[in-house]
Amino acid sequence: MFRFIHTSDWQIGKVFRFVDEKTMGLLQRARLDAITRIGQHAQAQDARCVLVAGDVYDMEALAPQSLMQPLERMRAFEDVAWHLIPGNHDPHRPNGLWDQLTPRLPPNVHVHTAPEPAEIGDGAAVLLPAPLHRKQALEDPTAFMDDAETRAELPRIGLAHGSITAFDTAGTSTPNLIAPDRPARANLAYLALGDWHGQKQINARCWYAGTPETDAFDVDGGGGALLVALGGPDDAPAVTQLETGIYTWQPRRVHIASHDDIAQLADTLRNAATTPDRLLVDLTVEGTLSLADRRSFEETIETSVAAALCHLRVHDANLLAEPTRADLDSIDRGGFVRAAAERLLEQAETGDGEDSKLAQDALRRLYLEHKKLEAKKQ
Repeated sequence: MFRFIHTSDWQIGKVFRFVDEKTMGLLQRARLDAITRIGQHAQAQDARCVLVAGDVYDMEALAPQSLMQPLERMRAFEDVAWHLIPGNHDPHRPNGLWDQLTPRLPPNVHVHTAPEPAEIGDGAAVLLPAPLHRKQALEDPTAFMDDAETRAELPRIGLAHGSITAFDTAGTSTPNLIAPDRPARANLAYLALGDWHGQKQINARCWYAGTPETDAFDVDGGGGALLVALGGPDDAPAVTQLETGIYTWQPRRVHIASHDDIAQLADTLRNAATTPDRLLVDLTVEGTLSLADRRSFEETIETSVAAALCHLRVHDANLLAEPTRADLDSIDRGGFVRAAAERLLEQAETGDGEDSKLAQDALRRLYLEHKKLEAKKQ
């Protein structure tokens, strides 16, 4: 039985623009550390090869250190052969990054820049790589596999990067489009795909491995790799999912209307992961709060809870402020400040669209600034 690990979409050097610089450094480091975990899985599972189905790098223009870091991670596992193909983020171009790296590759790292069969695993199987030479192509990069000549006794493994037909909604205009029945057409024991960032089975012999470290809130099934075992020539491959990611990305939508709702939300977020500092949350909140509770939301959720998590992104456009008389009394019981607050409240309640929203924001700001002044006096 021949065992190998299928992975893809490492996207080393990926930029996370919505987080601060320190957090981005942590997320980028995690993508490198995932390579080490993949190597450890390979050794533990007696997998001779790791097949990387494209997008090793997130872009073509990277600093030399960023280019070399994944190679050094792979070099550390001398008994594992790593087989890479260029993807749409890092296509093979003349004098491009792959030509620059080829002379510096460790002995156990193999980059396939041409669609040519290559025996792997000390002759245990033959690899049919489908590297991309540009970001987008209308032809199926796996088409050559149908007629590729290989030794009859060796299982044929396809390695490609692109969109499967099942994901296509715009017909043949989808670039890098791969036929889902390619394993049957090309007599493949297994087709290892990259580009889809979540693990997904297309059929018994065709899988997407997904990215080894989740990188977006809309990715379902990221943070893993696949262990594949090939038995007899007619046997379906045995595929086992492996965990490689350490960060959890969660989109959440909640409705809150009271101080108790805020406290419950804080408890939920703090307990949403075993290690909160490895949790990223994309939080959409809606509802109506008093000014006092709106301030409590900012202090409890956006300040305290955010400090416990790796990252908290809050969308609060639909979290409305509905001032109470107690809110206004806490600002002032008379005078021009109270008069201004009353006027803003009237505009917030009777204004149309943007005027109402501006009045609500101004009233909330007036309340918060007043509380800040109170705190300084104490």
